[in-house]
Amino acid sequence: MSYTPPPPVPEEYKVLSMMHNIGAITPDRSLTPDELAMWTGIEVAAVKDCLQRLRELGYVEHVEVSGMDRYHVTKVGIM
Repeated sequence: MSYTPPPPVPEEYKVLSMMHNIGAITPDRSLTPDELAMWTGIEVAAVKDCLQRLRELGYVEHVEVSGMDRYHVTKVGIM
């Protein structure tokens, strides 16, 4: 019997899951793309692409704090 590895997990799922796991679920706990890149091991540019797609789906919300783009998971993203 041979082993077939599971398909890779989409980067959007990795970003969303990490945001939820570390508690980025409110504007005051939001994270920058650089912070998310550090936590996920995904390149910053790819994290930004993921965040844009997650925003379009309503899973992530953008806030600007002190001139910095920050993101947190919405209630829809938690569900």
